[in-house]
Amino acid sequence: MRRLTQKLVRNYTPNMKKKPLILVTNDDGITAPGLRTLIDVVKDLGTVVVVAPDSPQSGTGHAITINNTLYINKISSEDAAIDEYSCSGTPVDCVKLAVKEIIKKKPDLCVSGINHGSNSSINVIYSGTMSAAVEAGIEGIPAIGFSLMDLDWDANFDAVRNFVLKITSQVLESGLPDGVVLNVNFPKLPERNIKGIKICRQAKARWIEKFDKRKTPQGKDYYWLTGEFVNQDAGEDTDEWALANGYVSVVPVQYDLTAHHAIQQLNTWKLNEKN
Repeated sequence: MRRLTQKLVRNYTPNMKKKPLILVTNDDGITAPGLRTLIDVVKDLGTVVVVAPDSPQSGTGHAITINNTLYINKISSEDAAIDEYSCSGTPVDCVKLAVKEIIKKKPDLCVSGINHGSNSSINVIYSGTMSAAVEAGIEGIPAIGFSLMDLDWDANFDAVRNFVLKITSQVLESGLPDGVVLNVNFPKLPERNIKGIKICRQAKARWIEKFDKRKTPQGKDYYWLTGEFVNQDAGEDTDEWALANGYVSVVPVQYDLTAHHAIQQLNTWKLNEKN
């Protein structure tokens, strides 16, 4: 792995005027193995600053902290060249604080993850990992969210290291279109069994939720969210198809949620007529 990293860095560095500044964050927390892997992969590509939640923040989406105080703590890093901070807030808070208070400038790239669990299709809406990347994109920072289809805390991230390096290097080299960030998902496979990388669209899929009603020892009702993931999309150009067939999926995501195709139809409504 180290030889491959050095080779890619040698091929990449001559095109850079300066060493890029890379912000690393996640939603699984500062101690998560996926974050540790991501730091180790990108540290040879530039100067790395880490700002991540001090506790797991999965499923927080694009939440921000407005009714509570926020705290930042500088923590010791295994690599003296890397500054690491834990944040009491959400992944989006981490990006905001990194840009405004810690780095005090826009980094050249933000990478988020590697998430323990998939963020393909509709999961992008709920994902703290992707919301951190989207927040960076709103700030005009090229950003990538990385996720592995393995919820295990001890998941093996070695199989995806080379793909993370390749995609990150390409974004540093080429940039991204305005208003676009990348949602990258990895199948849970050995590296030798991953067929390649596919640029995809987000599959039309959803969760059918149920609530498991339970009682506390004191007799008070409480609810536990459960559900079934249903893929309603048979297309072979989607992230779900790519992952199911052994490919890394890369979906360009935009934070402009306007349904542009619907504007013409809505303009036919008689909204301005007097009753």
